[in-house]
Amino acid sequence: MTIGVPKETRPGERRVALVPAAIPALVKAGLSVLVEAGAGERAGFPDAAYREKGATIAANRGQIFADAEVILEVNGLGTNPEAGRADLPLMRRDQGVIGFFDPLGAPELVRELAERGVTAFAMELMPRITRAQSMDALSSMATVSGYKAALLAAAILPRMFPLLMTAAGTVTPARVLIMGAGVAGLQAISTARRLGAVVEAYDVRAAAKEQVESLGAKFLELSIAADNAEEKSGYARALGEEFYVRQRELIAGAIGRYDVVITTAAVPGQKAPVLITGEMVSKMAPGSVIVDLAAERGGNCELTRPGETVNAHGVTILGPTELPATVPYHASQMYARNISSFLLHLVKDGKLALDLEDEITRETLVARGGDVVHPRVRQALGLVPVAS
Repeated sequence: MTIGVPKETRPGERRVALVPAAIPALVKAGLSVLVEAGAGERAGFPDAAYREKGATIAANRGQIFADAEVILEVNGLGTNPEAGRADLPLMRRDQGVIGFFDPLGAPELVRELAERGVTAFAMELMPRITRAQSMDALSSMATVSGYKAALLAAAILPRMFPLLMTAAGTVTPARVLIMGAGVAGLQAISTARRLGAVVEAYDVRAAAKEQVESLGAKFLELSIAADNAEEKSGYARALGEEFYVRQRELIAGAIGRYDVVITTAAVPGQKAPVLITGEMVSKMAPGSVIVDLAAERGGNCELTRPGETVNAHGVTILGPTELPATVPYHASQMYARNISSFLLHLVKDGKLALDLEDEITRETLVARGGDVVHPRVRQALGLVPVAS
């Protein structure tokens, strides 16, 4: 079976779905790898490195889709709605496609993909279970985003992060608040701490306190509790507006003491909850920085504009999108580990074999046989459930 790796076409994307180091394991499993010329160059992986590991370089994109039984992508149609549509005519029935598709946020694009008859797997829907840890691409990319968020804040803040005792006097450390102690939040805590900041973190999950404190940060205690903050799959669950109103009231009383706030709260397929209002921003000191990692979902700050930098009340609000693409070498390395582990999970005797009794396969499969098959995606489209 041939695996195809096309060059990413989403504007600003520098990652690649497969790095040279991942190829030997696929070849050992009886697969051949076909890579579009130049696919890895923007991430720091030249064509020669792929050849050295056993891949074949395709002269053009058409050859990738014509010869490969399975296509590996970073951004599928759902996360690459404009340029990605150009690949639809190249796809054929029963061809496997694996990548990010934003199936809950853009279900209508999954339907377009299904109409081509492809068998599509969405990496966003990987269940957060022990067996799938090596395949969890969202966590890998969140690690990169959390790291980069802390660096962006440090670069913009008009003061230094660490405590410094100098001949010119003592420099007090920056105070940083991380809102959301998931993978991105925990990495932001670690990075801000390494830069020397005093870090506090808040999460609706009481269990997050131990993780926050294990990284040397202080857990911000609010007199509000959230039950069932997570789905069974391990992803965040939307909480009621009444909860968010009370949460904002409590945070408003504390937000003025922080120089940097990094927000990470997002719910798959839904608008991000507003954690910081414009009025709360006005209570922060001039020169303070907010980095909103939920910008692509509307933002945790109501003043955030995706992909832009906003200045309000003297506070700089960053709304970065696709931060992993700004660290393409290691982001690609991590994603390649995830997607190749998943691919090998699906392959039996050198062929794609779908075992729908398996939770990993069942939960990631979004399209097959000309139809959308994932229950949650069908629900988002208003379609009747499929038979078991």
